[in-house]
Amino acid sequence: MAYVFLIGAILCEVMATLALRVAARGRTAFYVLVVAGYAGGFVGLILVLRQGLALGVAYGIWVACGVALTAVASKFLFAEPLTRRMLAGIALIVAGVLVVELGAAAV
Repeated sequence: MAYVFLIGAILCEVMATLALRVAARGRTAFYVLVVAGYAGGFVGLILVLRQGLALGVAYGIWVACGVALTAVASKFLFAEPLTRRMLAGIALIVAGVLVVELGAAAV
């Protein structure tokens, strides 16, 4: 169940970040989605931690997925660049989180 809450937290945080981009361009009504999304993300993370998932693992997955999904969505929604170098950076972040998760599982 922890991973279901984690997926929800990630999606809320990504939605909030994308809404922030829209709101910053002058559509101030989107600030409601920003606040709701970030609040939902933190509530989701609290629920994940209550389920017993380690903080380092939960936060690492949350951040890595958030970075990757936001970068890809920004490419399509806002025509922002997504270069090979950026993709390599995302791959390194994901690899780092995997190493942290595998390290936590070995304890």
